[in-house]
Amino acid sequence: MTDTRPVVRPDTPEEARKKIALYLALTLGLIAIDQLTKYIVERSLRLYDPVPVIGDFFRLTYIFNRGAAFGIHLGEWSRIAFSILPVAAAVLLYMMYRQTPWADRTRLVSIALVTGGAIGNLIDRIRSSRGVVDFFDIGFGSVRWPVFNVADIGVTVGALLLAVSLWREEQKLEHETDATV
Repeated sequence: MTDTRPVVRPDTPEEARKKIALYLALTLGLIAIDQLTKYIVERSLRLYDPVPVIGDFFRLTYIFNRGAAFGIHLGEWSRIAFSILPVAAAVLLYMMYRQTPWADRTRLVSIALVTGGAIGNLIDRIRSSRGVVDFFDIGFGSVRWPVFNVADIGVTVGALLLAVSLWREEQKLEHETDATV
């Protein structure tokens, strides 16, 4: 059986510099924006008091979330579990980042967004036993999406982009395998 994986050339020194610059800019930028928005929310909104932005559809509602993104909970273990998981994820994502060539910018961006979002929410968990500051509140009447924040957006968009990148790679491998048969 032959190995059908494509040969990936190593990044040039210039590409490696661009790659780390992209990763750091997106990861640190997302963390900064996330923490800044949470700081503003904590100082300008009252806890659990919705502020309409676009009528009832889009509101700003300052809450604390002891669970994970979009209100996922593990009971009394939530704070511990959701403090350990982002550290493990950041390590695994960094390893994936190191193996990803500069040419796959979609994957590089996705890894940086998920990492930045995970770290942004981890900072909240370390800072306060009350949980993560969430404030984007979308829905109609009593039918509402769980309240979320900028870090959650980073994780969600990053995960979707990562899925697209992995799917593209799989499609490319299937095409190359079909071409060699």
